[in-house]
Amino acid sequence: MRLGIGYLLHQGGNKRLKEAPLISIVDDDDLSRAAVESLLRSRGFTACTFSSAESYLRSPLLKKTKCLIADVQMPNVDGLQLQQYLSLLGLDTPIIFLTAYPDDAIEARALKAGAVGFLKKGHDIWGGRFFACLQEALASRGASASNS
Repeated sequence: MRLGIGYLLHQGGNKRLKEAPLISIVDDDDLSRAAVESLLRSRGFTACTFSSAESYLRSPLLKKTKCLIADVQMPNVDGLQLQQYLSLLGLDTPIIFLTAYPDDAIEARALKAGAVGFLKKGHDIWGGRFFACLQEALASRGASASNS
């Protein structure tokens, strides 16, 4: 787990400073996890990474996460199981799923269970869809989404 310093953002015209919303990234692929973290930090978000669903579920940051970005296919506990665990814990953290292997049935299950987005790794992340989903996720929690 890596947690960067809390970035301060200028919020609107009222000249208030506020800490950036915490975005947690759960992905067993080191390169994918680092790429998403770098992209988020380049936009001023505070990002925290986890190499497994289990390490995220044990984290003290679990309840502070404003949006979760999770890989679908991971060993032991996959992304959909993680989504179910969070629901059982009573956490309504918005989730954006990332996958290298899109599957319509899995996407339908994830979205039906409340996921904000289901994106393909690569183009969807570097294109506008990623930040559109992130803005929607943060808006659904009432968090400030003015960083993009």
